[in-house]
Order: sequence, then structure tokens, then C-alpha cells
Amino acid sequence: MHDPRRDRTLNISIAQMKIFDWPFGRACSNLDDMILPRLPILVACSVLIAGTSAAQSEVSQATPASPSQTPSAEKKADTKPADPAPAASQFAIGPVQFSGLVDGYYSYNANHPASGNNGLRNFDLKANQFSLNMAKVTMEHTPDPLGFRVDLGFGRAFRYLEQAYVSIKPPKAKGLQFDFGEFVTAAGAEVIETNSNWNYSRSLLFAWAIPYYHFGLRTSMPVGKYFTAGVHVVNGWNNIEDNNSGKTFGFSGTFATPKISWTNTYHVGPEKPGTNQGYRQLYDTTLLITPSPKAGFYINYDYGRDKNIGAGANRWYGIAGAARFQCNSWFALAPRLEWFNDADGFSTGTAQKVKEFTLTGEAKLNDFVLTRLEYRRDWSNQKFFERGNSGLSKNQDTVLVGVVAFFGPKY
Repeated sequence: MHDPRRDRTLNISIAQMKIFDWPFGRACSNLDDMILPRLPILVACSVLIAGTSAAQSEVSQATPASPSQTPSAEKKADTKPADPAPAASQFAIGPVQFSGLVDGYYSYNANHPASGNNGLRNFDLKANQFSLNMAKVTMEHTPDPLGFRVDLGFGRAFRYLEQAYVSIKPPKAKGLQFDFGEFVTAAGAEVIETNSNWNYSRSLLFAWAIPYYHFGLRTSMPVGKYFTAGVHVVNGWNNIEDNNSGKTFGFSGTFATPKISWTNTYHVGPEKPGTNQGYRQLYDTTLLITPSPKAGFYINYDYGRDKNIGAGANRWYGIAGAARFQCNSWFALAPRLEWFNDADGFSTGTAQKVKEFTLTGEAKLNDFVLTRLEYRRDWSNQKFFERGNSGLSKNQDTVLVGVVAFFGPKY
């Protein structure tokens, strides 16, 4: 259920899943209390296991092939005997690949909101303090033909479980793949993991226009050389257990070449609790252009509509554009500009038109650590943002410093 009153955070607790026959909600259960203190131990053990595997791999395996070569070097290599097979990944135990990250930040809000929260943010919510966005560990086995993926962690972005699904990829099905379980949405230009985005903060569209995750069945299949199609049958938006007897259907298609990627996603289904009346629809499209390794651009558009049981409907829509410029081997700049119209107040709780501009500077310290310094200005046609204890303002300025450390083949 897309509820504008709830905190826009992936709040999935193991104790809240249906297999334990406990309700889905925010209340902390006894099982939560048991798991939460042990979560750092789980993360540390996973890292230790991966590191032990790395040490064993370095001793027992041949040296991996060198990084990509220049064209002239490749021609010389053609005349040499074949190199030894590359070593197994240092972040793997058998067929299971491990990866993970720790992501924290400090955010300064010039409005000094009394609640201590940045307005219209989802993951970088806390103002004028240090905060943990997420710490997570991923375990994944690529389907051959069976596989799985589990993302465990804790922080503002999600509690305990981000994804958990099994995969089937029949050998003679021409690339057709089935995933069953919980998985992140196909909509949007951004993802949950900070280091996979161009900016630190998420866009208004990511936070307020689209779902975060689904539970159900997802399929994907390549059609020709450049197109991939997908169909989803899920319980709904941001829920493990369904809130009615209907199902939400999703359809996605991606056209991709080395320099252009265009993805379209459509979701439709009933999302109101206790009734299958009043369908919700979402159309999302993202065009990504990468003319060179040093420059990239995207445009993202969303249109959502939630039909009332009676007459009328709630609507929200917006557009975002961003760019990324790789200035040298370790520094990049990424500006973003967007406009969001919550025409009926369905998403943010206030009927308003909001704009935001973000400028992010990224410094990559090494292959596993990056930092980001980000300025962002949000402004609305309504007095929506907190300003101290004195009232509301139409705008908000923030400066954020974030650090992300990550490991594994996926990063």
C-alpha cells in the first residue's frame, strides 16, 4: 500500500514475514530483539569468511590475467601461448559470490528542523547529525540452472532484508529466467545502493513516485540482440503479504546498446486494503545515454494514478534529468535537476509542485572506498519544509558528506 503517512523506508523485518505468522508492521518483536544485536556479528562473519577464502585463493590459484590492454598489446598477446585460467573470485565460496557495503553520512540542514529530519528525503533523512544509511551483505549464486540471491543488512534504507529470491534459468529456454521471492522494483533511474547511483541523495521520483520492492514472480527474457522483456506478478507495492485478494501486474522492456539504454515499465493492480476496487497504475521510463566512458546523461519520467473507489483519482507525475562527468581517474561531478507534481497530495501528504537541484562531487579513494560531497536545494510552491521551531518554509538547503566502503565482484 502506497501510504503517504508512513516513513518512506524499506522496513522489512524477518519477524514480520508471513512464514512466522506475525503481522507486517513497524512494531519491534521479540525475534527482532534477538536478531538486531547479532546483526553486526553476521556481517563481520561474512566478511571474515570472504577474506579467508581470498587468502586461500591467493595461495592455491594462479595469478589472474592483467587488466585490459592497449590495442597494440593485444596484437602482441595473440602470438603468445594462452594465459592460465583466471583465479576464482576472492569473494566467493564455491559457487556463492559475496559482496557488501557500509554507507554512512553527515547531513547539514540550514533550516535546522525541530524534528531533526530532512524534508522529502528517504534514506538521508536525518539532519545535522551522523547517520548510518546501510550496512549489508549479499550472497548470490548465478542460476545454472538454479540460483538465489539474499541481501541482508540494517540501516535507514532497509531493516534486515532487502531481497531474497530463488532463480531458475532453464538451459534450453533461450535466456528465459524466473525469479520468485522479494526483489527490488524495475521502475526508476536509481537504486537502493548509494555507490551504484550518481548522487548520494535519491531523487524525488525515486522517493515519492515509485515502489521500492515487490513480492511474487518475476520473469525476464532477451528478445534479439538489444531487447529484454519482463513480466511480473506480485502482491503489490512495498509489501510481503498482500492487503487484498488481487494481484499487481508489471511489464518491462529494455532496449540497450553500448551507448544507449531505454527502459519502460508499467504496473497496474489494486492496492487498497480489503478491496480490489480502485486500481493503481504507474508508468516509468528512463533513457540513459553514455557517449563516452567519461560522460553520461539520463532522463527519467514517471506518471502515477490511483483510482478512488468512488469518483475521481489521485495523480502524481514528474521528470528528472542528471549527468555525470568523470573528470579524472578518481574524481567525478554529477548535477541533477527535477520537477515533481503531487497534484492531489497522495505521495507527500500535501498537494504541491516541488523542484530540486543537486550537485555531487565524488572522490574515489581506491577500488573499495568512495566519498561524496553534495549540495541540494529543494523548493515547493507550498510552505512544506520545517524551519526551526517557528514554522514552515517553501525551501530547504542541505550539505551532505557521505562515505561508502564496499567489497565484492558486484562493485
